[in-house]
Amino acid sequence: MARKIGIDLGTANVLVYVKGKGIVAAEPSVVALSTRDGRIRAVGAEALAMLGREPESIEVIRPMRNGVIADYQVTEAMLKYFIRRAGGSLRMSKPDVMICIPAGVTSVEMRAVRDAAQAAGAQNAWLIREPLAAAIGANIPVAQPSGNMIIDIGGGTTEVAVISLNDIVVSTSVRVGGNKFDEAIANFIKRKYSMIIGERTAESVKIEIGSAMMMDRPLTMQVRGRDQVAGLPRIIEVDSNEITESIQEPLEAIITAVRDVLAETPPELSSDIIDKGMVMTGGGSMLRRANELLTEVTGVPCYVADQPAHCVAIGTGSALEHIDILSDSLSGHDLH
Repeated sequence: MARKIGIDLGTANVLVYVKGKGIVAAEPSVVALSTRDGRIRAVGAEALAMLGREPESIEVIRPMRNGVIADYQVTEAMLKYFIRRAGGSLRMSKPDVMICIPAGVTSVEMRAVRDAAQAAGAQNAWLIREPLAAAIGANIPVAQPSGNMIIDIGGGTTEVAVISLNDIVVSTSVRVGGNKFDEAIANFIKRKYSMIIGERTAESVKIEIGSAMMMDRPLTMQVRGRDQVAGLPRIIEVDSNEITESIQEPLEAIITAVRDVLAETPPELSSDIIDKGMVMTGGGSMLRRANELLTEVTGVPCYVADQPAHCVAIGTGSALEHIDILSDSLSGHDLH
């Protein structure tokens, strides 16, 4: 019997779910290559540790951009690494693989993901749209004839969808996520303090003190970087309210996406959503007070799912158990 593996192939992280074992790998979607011969030097956490610190002989890249493949060959090699990690040798038996994709991808982008999975050793490869996987992973009763609203904030994209009867009724996908928050923070610090910080530092600022709404008692932290004028190392102190100010633009894009989906939702499903509220998943949903902000701007209660960063991977793996029920909502064999 073929092994069953669910893969959340994200812009920022790859999570792998195996039936009976749960999440077996959760690593950054980063690959380090030798610039001399193109050989892969490291994948995942080991490659991320090199980012911003690499010599000329090594290039560190993110093969996924905004939830889709930016570098096909590197993505294939990365998938092969994670499929091997999930189940040992590919010679024994090729696994069945389910991969999640953003709701807004084109058929060409979908085919690229499916082909990369098969080239990496999958026997069968199915694709599930991210909002549906997130809803399944968050234990939302998607099979019922009832409206369920999901907001999945990933590294490269935010997916907003209303789900009923195992499929997506209304959805939108915006290419804004955790990475855009990091970018906005780095740009703000550069503008205000004339200091340059790397993307890993920006991410740690977001995690440590980031908040979607102003705080009465702001959190503070020291940030290290390079002075833009003097070119020397420097330390500054920033507070959470400055970070809230810096990420207004990406937050506005997410709010607009949520409002757009609510405006397009059929009235019967809208009344279900008012009763149940909206559910947030994805790593970006862990930004402080993000659910409070969405509740305030929409008037609809918004909750963060349990284990929000793992919902998509868990849902992707669970979907493999119910291919017969979900077949109309999945893509894969129809892409030939």
